[in-house]
Amino acid sequence: MSIRENIEGIQTRIAAACARVGRDPAEVRLVAVSKTKPAALIDEAAAAGQRLFGENYVQEFADKAEAVRAPVEWHFIGALQSNKVKYLRGKVTMIHSLDRLSLAEEINRQWAKLDRPVDVLLEVNLGDESSKAGTGAEEAIELVRRVAELPFLRLRGLMALPPWLDDPEEVRPYFRRLREVARRIEALNIPGVSMAELSMGMSNDFEVAIEEGATLVRVGTAIFGGRG
Repeated sequence: MSIRENIEGIQTRIAAACARVGRDPAEVRLVAVSKTKPAALIDEAAAAGQRLFGENYVQEFADKAEAVRAPVEWHFIGALQSNKVKYLRGKVTMIHSLDRLSLAEEINRQWAKLDRPVDVLLEVNLGDESSKAGTGAEEAIELVRRVAELPFLRLRGLMALPPWLDDPEEVRPYFRRLREVARRIEALNIPGVSMAELSMGMSNDFEVAIEEGATLVRVGTAIFGGRG
């Protein structure tokens, strides 16, 4: 199947998942995960109507952003080192992977040079997996309070990368937990903090994620095929 057909199929599945739980499909945005894929495939996806793309690696993103001709929106979704933030400055509209105060401070410093804020999501490590980034669910609230003090960051919600499991239903409790953490933070009414966005769900489980409240689903393989 072509990239266009893949995107259309995913949008149909998004709409069906929303219908099952009484959500408006307009509440859910598809992030096409384009890591390891050439600029030509991103242009092809853009020609099919896809506008939002997520990249995982700073250097690959920097090279690709120069090569893509289509007018697209970029999100950075991978683990981020503080010394690489400067290469994203002004080029991405959202960073999904904020997981520590030192990184927040560097993002704030870089966007201060532009005198405009950037949207960020707090990455929460729901599975307590040592191999994955993310703040713990219990530590998240304190980090939210500190991030809220930084003038060039707009905290818009949470992101999670749960354990990969064959059965999407086994992942559902992790998505539900992220939504519950977001509700706890929302209830604190911290000035400048919104929990409007939940970035969760990938090619194998995005429909379950939508049923549990995802607003951003990160889909790569189901659009572009396997890595290569």
